[in-house]
Amino acid sequence: MMARKSFLSILFCLTVLTAQAQTTYVKGQVKDKSDGTLLQRASVKYQGSHGSVLTDELGNFRITKEEGRTLQITCVGYKTKLVRVSHGTEFIEARMESDSKTLSEVRVKAKRRKYSRKDNPAVELMRRVIAKKKHNRLETHDYYRYDKYQKITFAVNDIDRIKHDTTRVRWYTDQIEISPLNDKKVMPLTVDETISTRLFRKNPEKSQDIIKGKRTKGVNTIFQTGEMANSMLKEMFKDVDIYDDFIMLLQHEFTSPIGRTAISFYRFSIMDTVTVDNDSCYHLLFYPNNHQDFGFQGELWVMKDSSLHVRRCKLQIPNKSEVNYVRNMHILQEYQPARNGEWCLSQDDMWAEFRMYDFLPDVLVTRNTRITDYDFTAFNDKEFRGKAKEYTYSMAKQRDESFWEQNRKTDLSKGEQNMDGFVNRMLKTRHFGWVMLGLRALIENFVETSKKGEKSKFDIGPVNTIASYNFVDGLRLRASGRTMAALNPHLFWSGYGAYGLKSKNFYYSSTLTYSLNRKENSPFEFPKRNIEIGSEKDVMSPSDKFIHNNKDNMFMAVRAKDVREMYFYNRQSIKFDYEARWGFRVNLGLKTESNQVAADLHFAPVNGAEEVRKFRTTELTFGIGYCANTAFVNTKQNRFAINYDKPDISIQHTTGFKHFLGGNYSLNLTEASLYKRQWLGSWGHVDMLLKTGAQWNKVPYPLLIMPPVNLSYFNHDETFSLMNNMEFLNDRYAFWSIAWDMNGKLFNRIPLLHYLKFREFIAVKGMWGHLTNKNNPLERSSDPMLFKFPTRTRMMSNQPYWEAIVGIHNILRMFGIEYVRRLTYINHSDIDKWGIRFHFTMAF
Repeated sequence: MMARKSFLSILFCLTVLTAQAQTTYVKGQVKDKSDGTLLQRASVKYQGSHGSVLTDELGNFRITKEEGRTLQITCVGYKTKLVRVSHGTEFIEARMESDSKTLSEVRVKAKRRKYSRKDNPAVELMRRVIAKKKHNRLETHDYYRYDKYQKITFAVNDIDRIKHDTTRVRWYTDQIEISPLNDKKVMPLTVDETISTRLFRKNPEKSQDIIKGKRTKGVNTIFQTGEMANSMLKEMFKDVDIYDDFIMLLQHEFTSPIGRTAISFYRFSIMDTVTVDNDSCYHLLFYPNNHQDFGFQGELWVMKDSSLHVRRCKLQIPNKSEVNYVRNMHILQEYQPARNGEWCLSQDDMWAEFRMYDFLPDVLVTRNTRITDYDFTAFNDKEFRGKAKEYTYSMAKQRDESFWEQNRKTDLSKGEQNMDGFVNRMLKTRHFGWVMLGLRALIENFVETSKKGEKSKFDIGPVNTIASYNFVDGLRLRASGRTMAALNPHLFWSGYGAYGLKSKNFYYSSTLTYSLNRKENSPFEFPKRNIEIGSEKDVMSPSDKFIHNNKDNMFMAVRAKDVREMYFYNRQSIKFDYEARWGFRVNLGLKTESNQVAADLHFAPVNGAEEVRKFRTTELTFGIGYCANTAFVNTKQNRFAINYDKPDISIQHTTGFKHFLGGNYSLNLTEASLYKRQWLGSWGHVDMLLKTGAQWNKVPYPLLIMPPVNLSYFNHDETFSLMNNMEFLNDRYAFWSIAWDMNGKLFNRIPLLHYLKFREFIAVKGMWGHLTNKNNPLERSSDPMLFKFPTRTRMMSNQPYWEAIVGIHNILRMFGIEYVRRLTYINHSDIDKWGIRFHFTMAF
């Protein structure tokens, strides 16, 4: 009996152990088919069975593998999905289709267990991973280099959503294909490929990307500013390094799942210990502690050894995130051992679905990156090409097809391969020329004069300056144009002719620019190395020089204040601009200009002498500046920076010469500025600007320092909105601006504002100014050089001038409304103590 009992006991134990050894599982993830939202508490069970499992917060489940049986997946509001389990089934991605019969008002909220960081094994593991990451970064090596291939594709997403004739073969029919990423019909529009080598040296630290091959194909080549789309895509979808504390993506700062603040920002849970390509790993899930914050949700696979290196990483920005336009974004990274055993990033893939507005087609952006040939041996410093962060081979854009076939690390889809044929068919379509004419005028603000398929040699525009208004001219008509690099890549002309219907005056501007370096389209492309000669005769107000837009922009004609102090100017200038690729810049210019009073502006000597109608100045200006790693995109009108990673510092001095080229006054003006953007993670960012300057000489008031006043209804960070034109005049000043865009951090806690995706904005601006006695007409009433101040000009005391702004941005995802309040000098006559201003911008 005892032997039998012992045998049964042993048999039972062996049976249990055998069952445990032989039990395998099927894992999976349940998500919404339309937008990829991960579904929590979906039920997963085998048909005919009573037992089931529920998906976790990230839609993941694990269930015993039973080959030949069918899994039944159900979730409230969705149709039941059946999936057959076969011998090879290891992972199931269940895309659930919405059940239209279910009331849209029904929402099921899962009960969550209280999350605690204390005694949480996942948190303890992540603390160790974060502590180890400084040893796992490539920058711990004295040298390293690697080769990188990157492909970025821009496509129309979900073609079936767009109404189009499917019964006929159209010019775009052959371009449509099924995306393996989301199983939707897509139409690739552009493809950009880059092959580069990254070099890094630790001491002294320096890194550089050497671009060996670069190719762009698609519809962006039709627009002369098509390169802007490529630059924006690369900037918006930067390479992701999870070993950074914060990840810059879509011009937002996301907390890395292994960043220094990850423990407080994310919730972690250990799912299992798994094998990834024979490497034993911890499998963890994570999601933001507050779902309303800008953050990822996803999975980490961490090596189950002393290195605790990340083996694989999946990041996702879901449809319900606070990022504008993003319906879904996925990032997959794989790490592989290099020849020396170091774990290095080998694959970095991203795909994102966007919807701007319901009436526009959806967009799919994919980025595929492959990194190979890691080498940690020392190399000759001569391999660095200059000081810039990026150097491009002169032949990079002329590489032949054999080069790309040899170096391409991922395959091109059918649509990507046939991009040239697609563009050619597009160019031959009926009415294409008229459609492009309208689009260019609307988007680029210029009308091109080229033939179909050719680059424009001469552009007409800006279109929005054809008609405008000011107090002197009344209605003003203007015709403008400029040459492009297709005519000559080094020599450019731009200019305009204008006529005031009220003043009956003709005005003109003519500028000739010679670029020392070859340009793709426009002379202002980075880096500028230009010699510019110009002549201009026109009318303006003193505050017009602070407007960011063209003073003849028709939208700037409507102003918060009636501007009647204006002057005619006749200006001739020559200047030289030089920019180094590593961020240093220098400018040198000589200008002679005459100013003549107009409307209500007067130059009346303080000693009672006859009014001066016109005076002339001759000025020499020299300036230097530095901002490392600045990236620009070019439009038809101008260029603008798209990254704000480093401080921008500049200093400039202007000297005026009396009796030289007719100059009436000597002057010396020195100004300096410092700009810095500080990223605050999920709290948005703060823009800080400081300017200071001094006019060292005795000069009449038009040559004193005027505060930066903007009298339009559109707010700018560098100007005051409620200060009157020439309300204060100084010869010493300091201006500061602090603007905090909070990215909806507070509004997201309010249901209605969260639904509308409004974002809060606060700012303060201030200025301290001082006027020395030598330039004060009240102190020097007999000085023949000084003019009487305008009637509304006041003296600043030791009290600074302050304005405060509180605003709501992201209204309809494109504009903002700001309430501006004047805080000091509120007893002055003819001032506004408060005002409403507008702000137009489109951001993620």
